[in-house]
Amino acid sequence: MLTTRKLGTQGLTVSSIGLGLMGMSQSYGSPEERDDRESIATIHRAIELGCTFLDTAEVYGPYKNEELLARALRELGPNARDRVTIATKFGFKLVDGKNVGVDSRPENVRRAAEGSLRRLNTDHIDLFYQHRVDKTVPIEDTVGAMADLVREGKVRYLGLSEAGEQNIRRAHAVHPISALQSEYSLWERNLEPRIIPTLRELGIGLVPFSPLGKGFLTGKIDEQTKFDSTDFRSSIPRFSEENRKKNLDLVQRVKQLAEKKEATPAQIALAWILQKGDDFVPIPGTKRRKYLEENLGAADITLTQEEMNTLDVNFSPGQVAGERYPAPLQAMIDR
Repeated sequence: MLTTRKLGTQGLTVSSIGLGLMGMSQSYGSPEERDDRESIATIHRAIELGCTFLDTAEVYGPYKNEELLARALRELGPNARDRVTIATKFGFKLVDGKNVGVDSRPENVRRAAEGSLRRLNTDHIDLFYQHRVDKTVPIEDTVGAMADLVREGKVRYLGLSEAGEQNIRRAHAVHPISALQSEYSLWERNLEPRIIPTLRELGIGLVPFSPLGKGFLTGKIDEQTKFDSTDFRSSIPRFSEENRKKNLDLVQRVKQLAEKKEATPAQIALAWILQKGDDFVPIPGTKRRKYLEENLGAADITLTQEEMNTLDVNFSPGQVAGERYPAPLQAMIDR
């Protein structure tokens, strides 16, 4: 059963598992696999089950994902907006609907916020993230513009995504940051040495995206899996034929534990994150109700300390084959 968790110390409370909406509009699978009706039904089912922390972004689509969420809420009636926590993100430069780089200048912060408010058909954004650090703009200037939106009532809480330790500290000194969204999972643990301790020192929550390793930890991907050319996993080193074969050995260990616990590999991977701390709120993405329901079942699974330790060792640094991202994408991460 889902509970609630606090992100940061400013009062933001969200469902203990959220829903990442990106795949409903881009990146995963082929365009032919996307179905707006099923995506909307998935959002509706999430809300029904208490999964009310919904994550989108200006760049998803671009724009289409925010519009899809607004449509889903509109279909539920006038009170639906009050039942959910909407997180969206800004920080990319969009020209003719294409992402051409980062842009966190104060004027773009405001432009993006106004656009998101319009597309989401709401008068406020619950959690507003800088999507990627813009190294050409002092983060103090960016967060200052974000803070102006809080003072105006257009945004309630502030977040960062994939920011490094120093920029987290600098941002938090300008205005309290409630959450950092970054990739974190059994097979991506780069946050553990420095970022997570910094977050806990400052009282900032963690929102892990790709908590299922971009689908790899579900156990549904094998050596024969083919990715459409539009599926960004086709360019990720960890999904290469050679690395996939090595990484399947790790997933097999998750499958074995899942069988013992009468669970699925996805549920084990999510339960591991949930038990890492009550300041962690994973946002697994899916565009189908059956996978949503499977993911939310992780809230009912308890791993023993021995099981947690075994997973930690199995997926310790150096065990996973292949880099997280190709070089151009990795260069956008602030660490």
